[in-house]
Amino acid sequence: MYPADLVKPMREELTSIGFEELQSSEAVDKAINQSGTTLVVVNSVCGCAAANARPGARMSLDNSKKPANLVTVFAGVDKEATDKARAHMVPFPPSSPSMALFKDGELVHMLERHHIEGRPAEMIAENLKDAYNEYC
Repeated sequence: MYPADLVKPMREELTSIGFEELQSSEAVDKAINQSGTTLVVVNSVCGCAAANARPGARMSLDNSKKPANLVTVFAGVDKEATDKARAHMVPFPPSSPSMALFKDGELVHMLERHHIEGRPAEMIAENLKDAYNEYC
């Protein structure tokens, strides 16, 4: 587990733009199973989360269509919540960072780490915007 003071600015990159931080399995189930669309970002301390994932998630919200609900779990910090979020993302293997779009509790779009690592934030944002335009 990472120290709270280390991850605080990484958490705030998402919570400051409207993401709700989930820290229990119950909160994850409730968020994913609500009606409408929910973007789940599995946050991470890795460099690709800082350079690509969090900025890409932020840029994706500059779109006419966007998810009704924005939530995040933090891998290596909130184990219970992260494990539960990943259980909803099956058949995709656990990876962080990652992003999943759910509609009415059903997984409709997934970005795994290999879709994020080495790709510019703008490309990640465009990928998410395409999903928003289809499902939101």
